[in-house]
Amino acid sequence: MAQENTNESTAVENAPKSRVPLMVAAAIVLIIGGGIGALAYLGVTNQQVYIEKSAVQAPQTALAPTTAGTLMNVYVKVGDVLLPNTPVAQVGTQLVTSTAGGLVILTNTNIGSLVNAGTPVVTTIDPKQLRVVGQLEEDKGLANVAVGDQAKFTVDAFPGQTFYGVVSEVAPTAEASDVVFQVSDQRQEQNFNVYVAYDLTKYPQLKNGMSAKIWVYRGKS
Repeated sequence: MAQENTNESTAVENAPKSRVPLMVAAAIVLIIGGGIGALAYLGVTNQQVYIEKSAVQAPQTALAPTTAGTLMNVYVKVGDVLLPNTPVAQVGTQLVTSTAGGLVILTNTNIGSLVNAGTPVVTTIDPKQLRVVGQLEEDKGLANVAVGDQAKFTVDAFPGQTFYGVVSEVAPTAEASDVVFQVSDQRQEQNFNVYVAYDLTKYPQLKNGMSAKIWVYRGKS
């Protein structure tokens, strides 16, 4: 009987010890798994490039006289949609006309003022070419942005909404072209335009000039 009690006591003592390696192994698996998950999360977030200085824009077309003269008349106003070859203003004896048409976003209303050759009297855009343009500093992730990258953006006019597009162009040259070397050897900040195209039919509420913020995801689908 004493021998049986001894065996039972030994079994009880050994049972927890036998489960220790399993518990340790399980803990290691959990730690490793959690580490992999954290690394995967960091990998995704590190691919994100944030561009704060952004706006919805379209390429602008400046309509200007070829010779200097007095601004006699302006025939259009902001918001007008023009067809090609539409008269927009008269400068001296010259009639200034639209080229490809578009939406009028700016006019010179200073009738009677002198307008130099090449000075715009009316500015238009093509609404079909609206996109989001962001200015990205060269040391804030420019090297991680490429054409084809997926992007999301928000617009101040529509808080709480998220819009989606794709990087269609990265400017080959900086907006500020001059590099200034001071005594402290600090260089002038260089900004490059990043263009994000989106489905115009999906987001018709977006207008030229609206402020935006962009997030670019390198290589994300």
